[in-house]
Amino acid sequence: MTDANNIPADPPVISVIMPVYNAVQTLERAVQSVQAQSRRDWELLLIEDGSQDGSADLCASLAAADPRVRLLRQPGNTGAAIARNAGIAQARGRFIAFLDSDDEWLPEKLSHQLDFMAQRGAAFSYTGFWRARADQPPHQVHVPASVDRAELLRGNVIGCLTVIYDRSQLRDQSMPELRMRQDFAFWLQLLAHCPRAYGLDEPLAVHHVMASSLSSPRGRAMRATWRMYRQHLQLSVGQSVCYMASHLLRRLRRG
Repeated sequence: MTDANNIPADPPVISVIMPVYNAVQTLERAVQSVQAQSRRDWELLLIEDGSQDGSADLCASLAAADPRVRLLRQPGNTGAAIARNAGIAQARGRFIAFLDSDDEWLPEKLSHQLDFMAQRGAAFSYTGFWRARADQPPHQVHVPASVDRAELLRGNVIGCLTVIYDRSQLRDQSMPELRMRQDFAFWLQLLAHCPRAYGLDEPLAVHHVMASSLSSPRGRAMRATWRMYRQHLQLSVGQSVCYMASHLLRRLRRG
C-alpha cells in the first residue's frame, strides 16, 4: 500500500529502491545520502517491511518532509526480495537503483554512474565501493570493467548498493523471491537480457558491515548460494560444485 503523500507530477529519471526493516538507527543516514546527490532527478521509495522498532514512524516522517520520498507499506515482514519488487512495481523512473537502509552513497554516485552508462550505452552497471567495519579502517572493494552471465556465475562481483539498470532496455523485471542471494540471482537474470554489465571502478558507496552481519554464520550464506545454483537455476551437482569453488576463491581474493 502506498501512503498518500504528494507525488510530483513530473516522473523522475531514477527510482531508488530501499527496503526498510528494523533500521531506525541507520535509516536517516541512508536517506540523507540520497538527498545529498548532486543529481536531483530521483525518487526514493521506502518499502516499510513490518518493522517493530520505530522505523515505520521514521519512514512516514522522512516521506512527509520531502515529496521525492515515497512510502510503501508491506503487510508484515515479507523479506527483501518481495519488498524490493513492491518498490520496482511502483517505480516511475527509467533507471532503477538499489540502496539498503544501513548503507549509504557518496554525493557523486548517481551523476558519475549515469554518465558512465551513457558513454557506453550500458543497460546494467555497478561500481566499486567502500566496506566499512566499526573496528577497522574502510576497505576499498574494486570491481572488474565488465562481466557477462557466464563469468558472474563463477562468483558475484556486483554489490547491490551499487547497481543501476535501464528499464527502457531491459524492460520490467522482478527479483527472484529468495530469502538470501536474491540480488545475485537477479543480476544473472538481467544478464540473460543483455550481453554484459559494466563496472565503474570508483568507490561511490559505503557498505556498512553491521554487528549482526558479522555474527551471522558464513555457512548459512554458502548454503543459500548452493540452493540458488541447484534449486533456482537448476544446475547440475557438478556445475554447482565448480561454481561454488570459484565463488569461494573469488570471495577470498576480494576481501
